[in-house]
Amino acid sequence: MALTYRTRSLTIALGLIALGACAKSSSTVASAPTPNRDPRVGLRAGQDNAAEAAWNLKVVSKVSPPPRFVGATNSDITFIGNYAIQGNYNGPVIWDISNPSQPKLKASFYCPASQNDVSVFKNLMFVSAEAYNSRLDCGEGGVPDSVSKDRMRGIRIFDISDIANPKYIASVQTCRGSHTHTVVEDPKDKENVYIYVSGSAPVRSPNELTGCLNAGQEENSSLFRIEVIKVPLANPTAAAIVSRPRIFQNLTAPTSHGLAPDDVAAVQAAKARGEFVVRIGNGDQVVGGQFTKQLLDSVVKARGGTGAPTSADTTALRGALQGIVDKLVGAQNSSGPRPGPSQCHDITVYPSLGLAGGACGGYGLLLDISDVANPVRIDQVADSNFAYWHSATFNNDGTAILFSDEWGGGGAPKCRATDPKEWGADAIFTIENKKMKFKSYYKLPAPQTAVENCVAHNGSLIPIPGRDVMVQGWYQGGISIFDWSDPANPKEIAFHDRGPVDSTRFTMGGSWSVYWYNGAMFSSEIARGFDAFELTPSEFISQNEIDAAKTVHFDYFNAQGQPKLIWPPSFALARSYVDQLERKKCLSSARIAAVRQGLEGAEKASSSARSTALTQMTTQLESDARGSCDGARVQKLAAAVKDLANVLP
Repeated sequence: MALTYRTRSLTIALGLIALGACAKSSSTVASAPTPNRDPRVGLRAGQDNAAEAAWNLKVVSKVSPPPRFVGATNSDITFIGNYAIQGNYNGPVIWDISNPSQPKLKASFYCPASQNDVSVFKNLMFVSAEAYNSRLDCGEGGVPDSVSKDRMRGIRIFDISDIANPKYIASVQTCRGSHTHTVVEDPKDKENVYIYVSGSAPVRSPNELTGCLNAGQEENSSLFRIEVIKVPLANPTAAAIVSRPRIFQNLTAPTSHGLAPDDVAAVQAAKARGEFVVRIGNGDQVVGGQFTKQLLDSVVKARGGTGAPTSADTTALRGALQGIVDKLVGAQNSSGPRPGPSQCHDITVYPSLGLAGGACGGYGLLLDISDVANPVRIDQVADSNFAYWHSATFNNDGTAILFSDEWGGGGAPKCRATDPKEWGADAIFTIENKKMKFKSYYKLPAPQTAVENCVAHNGSLIPIPGRDVMVQGWYQGGISIFDWSDPANPKEIAFHDRGPVDSTRFTMGGSWSVYWYNGAMFSSEIARGFDAFELTPSEFISQNEIDAAKTVHFDYFNAQGQPKLIWPPSFALARSYVDQLERKKCLSSARIAAVRQGLEGAEKASSSARSTALTQMTTQLESDARGSCDGARVQKLAAAVKDLANVLP
């Protein structure tokens, strides 16, 4: 999950979420949402039989994890060839997706860890490990000792030359483990591949891993940095850390918002009942009963008593509890400015542009990665509406970037009707002269219930030519597809959602991540398994645009390593631009009809006649561009037609 390790552990310990957790299910082909009714609201709950709503897309398959992985959290996804590799807290699961409507289990590798996020490069698979109980040998039983040579926190490396039999070949230990990681290709270095490691757990003891140091922003501290691993492709077992860039240097803690209305009411009600409440950050939090029971037992033991705690024990704990929690979360008591983030949650790289977007707790960072081993921060943004900067996505030409805010850490309901639309949302920025400029927010428009974890999470671009369209997971908010070609005015154009896992109590579930890969969209459902979707034509996306998107083929795809989307010449590509110009009314009806007729005739013509017709059309379109309300798109159409003229049938 995307909370920092410390915050996530504390959330579980304190019981801060105090609410009230693949077979075929009932599906609904939803009509367009209206101001008075959204078909996602009020769906029937169920683990395997929840009601569903879909708009402008269709579910093509749903499969459950193999038995040993059922009940463990499904995490992120990566792709290579005809395979999707799905992370799971019990280890990676490999699906054959040559036919998205019938995914088949290819292999699984039992290796417990969190989050077991996965990525690939050629014949290698990389897997993140962060939890204290992750064993170096992938064994069961955890690691009971506080310091142990058996503990694994860092990056595991697998050889997947035989994808049906992944071979665990090496590991690279890091001081804070690997919550997530990013594979980075260096266009100037074909002999190696690099990994940016984002670790959020507390610093390990130097007795367990030499060199680990919990020392604030001091030069040798294991905080306020990322690790860069170099993996020699000819000898991946020699992978090692080659740099520790301090990209957070001199950042101070930004201002953030407090509690949402429903959360304020819950805290006030808890206080009225006499429950324990503490201050964390900018808001009060209710402390769960199990955590306070353990502390009260300790108070009784400390005074040499036995039996149930007395009222005096309860009073003593109330006086000490805030200090205990402050120590757990690392609260600072000094009067000076608090330091900013000490780690990134996720880094998305765009190697062909030499840029990266770092989603780093309290900040969104723009990084120069022209020297891959030594990324440099060139800009940063903070926003009091954001609680936790989680992930980043560039638009295709690198002129805009979207950051998601995982308010509540993924383990809380943050899409309730009363929750502010600017909280737990996406923030969209343009990039101008290597500086980020805020444009708008986008949040899932359908309110979800108090028993559904829901907040912005992982997604990717869909390769619709000439547009920036993204599919994104929102945990139990389902998946949302939206167009952010105009960064100031993002708009939802398709969705899928299920009812809650359980309608009576809070239970984790939903889409951890959903990505487009070679013609379909694949989602990792935390509690239910692995889903596949396809777009359907609508007023927002034409069949030609869908067909053009399907011409973009990846040999492999890591969502955190964005490739430049390039469309091969095709009639679908040209027709996509025609459809877009008609939608925007930026060519006359007569010209739209003439271009369509010309493309149809050229497609049927012989080689020489086709080339001649398309060359003439190119000249006409270049003239049209000068009088169109979207001249740039007409020029793209002209270029697509020109490319077709140069391609033999």
